[in-house]
Amino acid sequence: MIAQSSSATEMLELLRKYYAQLAEKGLQEEILQVSKLFFFKAGETIMDFGSYIRLVPLLVEGSVKVIREGEDGGELFLYFLQPGEACTMSFSCCMMNKKSEIRTVAEEDTLLIGIPVKYMDEWMTRYQSWKNFVMLSYDNRMLELVKTIESIAFQKLDERLLRYLRKKAEVTGASELHVTHQDIAYDLNASREAISRLLKQLEKEGQLRLGRNKIELL
Repeated sequence: MIAQSSSATEMLELLRKYYAQLAEKGLQEEILQVSKLFFFKAGETIMDFGSYIRLVPLLVEGSVKVIREGEDGGELFLYFLQPGEACTMSFSCCMMNKKSEIRTVAEEDTLLIGIPVKYMDEWMTRYQSWKNFVMLSYDNRMLELVKTIESIAFQKLDERLLRYLRKKAEVTGASELHVTHQDIAYDLNASREAISRLLKQLEKEGQLRLGRNKIELL
């Protein structure tokens, strides 16, 4: 993680571009006063299991993968975050002052606005646009989690795999994905052998093309 020096003008432009709903002048001024820009390289952990959350992240560049730890110690991919979105599970940990139950990892080089957690509750009562943003974020993320649960419960692994790859391509804006079969297996809580077999099957069906540590969606 690298804290980026930035001008108030630069951060205000990022806020207006990706978080236009936070339009109250007083709120924007406070965000500019108390926040910093943070840069994470692709693959770098932003927040880990068991850590206390000190900053509320607002994503402005790149993409972030959110992972949940299971009771058996395994990991399960939940969803991706894109610019203009915030991690609502970090909101919950902030407001309840509890340790994180998720891990967030920069899927690609990522830039975010970090807001100190002490302002989370305060702004909920003072700024309607912030309250609306938080509640809408919860609503959108709940729908995403329901889709994830449905895919685990009702979809076959090949369908989950294809959905995962398409979502990954969507958030990165690239049809060629640089990812290993083992990485996918971790995210989908499956064996590498099963993932490799299904990828080869999808290649035969013309859904994708396999390369060395890369997958091209067709």
